Amino acid sequence: MRHHDLIVLGAGSGAAVIEDSFADLDVALVADGPVGGTCLNAGCIPSKMLSRTAEVVEEIRDCGGYDVDAELRGMDWSRVRARVFGRLDAHRDEARSGLERSGFVTVYPGRARFTGPRRLRVELPDGPTDIEADQVVIAAGARPVIPPVVADSGVHYETSDTIMRIARPPRRLAVLGGGYIAAELAQVFASAGSDVVIVEQAETLLGSLDESLAGAYTRLAAERFELRLGRELTRLDGADSADGPVELLLDDGSRIAADVLLVAVGRTPNSDRLDLAEAGVDVHEDGRIAVDAHQRTSAEGVWALGDVCAPVQLKHVANRQARIVAHNLRHPNDLRGNDHDVIPAAVFTRPQIATVGRTERQCRDAGLDYAVGTARYADVAYGWALEDETGFCKVLAERGTGRLLGAHILGAEAPTLIQPLVLAMTVGIDARTLATAPYWIHPALTEVVENALLALDG
Repeated sequence: MRHHDLIVLGAGSGAAVIEDSFADLDVALVADGPVGGTCLNAGCIPSKMLSRTAEVVEEIRDCGGYDVDAELRGMDWSRVRARVFGRLDAHRDEARSGLERSGFVTVYPGRARFTGPRRLRVELPDGPTDIEADQVVIAAGARPVIPPVVADSGVHYETSDTIMRIARPPRRLAVLGGGYIAAELAQVFASAGSDVVIVEQAETLLGSLDESLAGAYTRLAAERFELRLGRELTRLDGADSADGPVELLLDDGSRIAADVLLVAVGRTPNSDRLDLAEAGVDVHEDGRIAVDAHQRTSAEGVWALGDVCAPVQLKHVANRQARIVAHNLRHPNDLRGNDHDVIPAAVFTRPQIATVGRTERQCRDAGLDYAVGTARYADVAYGWALEDETGFCKVLAERGTGRLLGAHILGAEAPTLIQPLVLAMTVGIDARTLATAPYWIHPALTEVVENALLALDG
């Protein structure tokens, strides 16, 4: 059995742990999948490159509102796909080559499972091999959830891991699920020319977001997609190949015919594939590996980071945790901690969405004494320039102290606009100070944030 100083399970954010400062160690990277993980190969980055392309399509389609006469001949999917994945695949290959050239990293291309404390068996193409280490980092990520009604049907389906690389947009796309992955990919394929129908059990899309965001987005989505809300898939019929049609039977007896089914009902940690009990690693009921504030698991010398343990499956959370683990591995007497109190998130749909902190429902349920400040894009000068009648910023603050509790934005550049609010919540700047102490550029779109803060006093 080969002994390493450090084994990292996972080539996404796990690979980010392996810094040059580890060059004096013998490091193993177990890569069950391409280097770069989900974010680079099938998640954040390609979906946002496609989302931006879709946004350009929609801007051209809507340009008449600016008195611009332009003709949209459509999205050239094959060229778009080649541009996106040609760039990302080259980056992936270079990242792997860099690891292999490092001189201190051994890459094991296979899936691993624990056989004992800090001992693993890796299934390689030419057979299994056993390895062990003084320290192990688990960064095994997550995978799409496939409901039994789909998994047991024998019918071909796509997930977010596969659909962005399909040869051509389907004529009609059925999307099962109403979360952020479903919303983003529905927008991409609608802009690419697909007729999109979304099936969601809840009564709104993006139901985990603040009620104002979810309601507004659902109303706008209904203008672009066919929505079947409050409905459940009870049966799936169709072919077992990508070339065949599918038919969805819903719980109200209605049927949906489509060329392709995209399953986007959530993601689950890959912890169940690791035989964690053999290593003495505890997990939560939802499958997440249990870690402390320093990213240590219950097993001595075993750490975890990213989607396999994080309460929120977001790349910026995994990146933060990777930096913490990298530091703590090298400085055991100076451990850094982590918290998840203020984590922003964004949805790159049209319009864009961003959120941080508590929703209004969570404030009510917690019995908080809070105020709500809202401002519309249509009421600021740059909102006029955008001809935006639907965008808004909503902030929630504790009465008396002005402590910001949450912020929610729907509209152009929402993921950028929310950052001053994230900063204020992180370092403890109250709403009045944030609104009145700094200058806010006129006529920039940030005035919608300023006005929402000022509306709290009103």
